[in-house]
Amino acid sequence: MEKRPKTRAARRDKRVRIGKAIEGAKGKAVAEKGQSIPIYDMKGKKLSDFAVDSGVFTGEVNKAALYQALVMYNANSRQGNAATKTRGDVSGGGKKPFRQKGTGRARAGSTRSPLWRHGGTIHGPQTRDYSYSIPKTIKRLAFMSSINSKLNDKKIKCVDSVEVKEPKTKIMASMLEALKLSGKTLLVLADSNKDVLRASKNIARLNVKNYKDVNTMDFLLCEDVVISKQALEKLPERL
Repeated sequence: MEKRPKTRAARRDKRVRIGKAIEGAKGKAVAEKGQSIPIYDMKGKKLSDFAVDSGVFTGEVNKAALYQALVMYNANSRQGNAATKTRGDVSGGGKKPFRQKGTGRARAGSTRSPLWRHGGTIHGPQTRDYSYSIPKTIKRLAFMSSINSKLNDKKIKCVDSVEVKEPKTKIMASMLEALKLSGKTLLVLADSNKDVLRASKNIARLNVKNYKDVNTMDFLLCEDVVISKQALEKLPERL
């Protein structure tokens, strides 16, 4: 999962992108007959077509499930470490500041009362856990809907194999250029490859994930999806 943006403007932009992704998700009642995903090599040459399983990739997009899943992922990414000090947390205040009667002032028992300067805070934010979970059925439906959305938009491309002999950024950059991908791209692999991860690390618009770890937000926050042939064959097992 992507890290939560640090600034308020960046978080607002992310919410806007998510909203547009959900609104732009195109759904179809039934998947097209003979729907397939083109298979390329790393140089951009088309090799063949991969016929998708119509029983798994139905083409249906459930926007309600997408919304529930994305709200959950955003909540789970919150740190929840904002905290203020109550009167029991601030230092000092062990001695009664002045005697109870005869001074003309309101009675006080501690200088760390919330009414005093440098005192504790009343009803301030405390450390909490914002994470929660949704039913597995809805989570699975949202995941399938995110894939179907990209499939309906013809935004999924398959690569026969992703082979990197040495961890060089120019190798992955040349692959994206050969596939004519200029926007934010999600690369889904069947196995974790350290060389591929290191070669992709300096490309900000490229997000590399294992097919076991990829989620709904990863699919919706990218413009294009590149998936290896092995990962595409194993993906129905997860669904």
